Amino acid sequence: MDSELKEDIPVHEEFILCGGVETQVLKCGPWTDLFNDQSVNRPKLLIFILPGKYESLDPNAQEIKDIYGLSGQIEHKLAFLRTHVPKEMKLVLIGHSIGSYISLQMLKRAPELPVIHSFLLFPTIERMSESPRGRIATPLLCWFRYVLYAAGYLLFKPCPQKIKSLLIRMGLQVMNVENEFSLMNVLEPFCIANAAYLGGQEMMQVVERDNETIKEHLSKLTFYYGAVDPWCPKEYYEDIKKNFPEGDIRLCEKNIPHAFILHFYQEMAGMVADWLKDNLPKI
Repeated sequence: MDSELKEDIPVHEEFILCGGVETQVLKCGPWTDLFNDQSVNRPKLLIFILPGKYESLDPNAQEIKDIYGLSGQIEHKLAFLRTHVPKEMKLVLIGHSIGSYISLQMLKRAPELPVIHSFLLFPTIERMSESPRGRIATPLLCWFRYVLYAAGYLLFKPCPQKIKSLLIRMGLQVMNVENEFSLMNVLEPFCIANAAYLGGQEMMQVVERDNETIKEHLSKLTFYYGAVDPWCPKEYYEDIKKNFPEGDIRLCEKNIPHAFILHFYQEMAGMVADWLKDNLPKI
């Protein structure tokens, strides 16, 4: 993202209490409060982005049952929309990886949401444990999860914040990734445990594709599959294409990887922006 774009589109980082947990929210645009802002800056459309992983920050969540689990994370996103977004505001959902599954579940559980379109990028919406990467992740996340818990606690609990910060910076440098916001919680033992717990539930629960929900909302769904994706291989694209030949189901022709956020975020953002233009008349 170039410096001119950063100046034109402000990004606000906030931490709010939602569903009983402290939640990081990144707001992009000249607005902070959708309910009380009645100025010309208030948007007519909210683009709600659901990235591939969710880690809550408060280890004492209570209001949403099993909030660190997959179902709890879906309810958490619905709780945010219900409490922080006016119900008449039109929505575009952009889900990546497991965020695509959560997007579909949001449509299923809250059909009253004014969603005009949902873009599902590299969607892990079926047979996760059977995928090439899932066959490796499943035993780690489901069978040896407590070993990961113990290792994370022993390694990072006594680790000073300066060392954690150094490790994160070194990791980002190795991956050649820039980051504008704090990632300190990534190495906190309870965050590692929550991520592993959620990942294990994904392997166990994301099994059969929800064809009923897809059929009901097909006209406002765009699927984008990777040509070489270890989480949702090409055969998953071919299968859903056979089941829904009339759907907007696309296969990447640019060899963009599943974790596009690391190095291909600008290219993906440009593509989704072009697709979004087709839906602006629906506002």
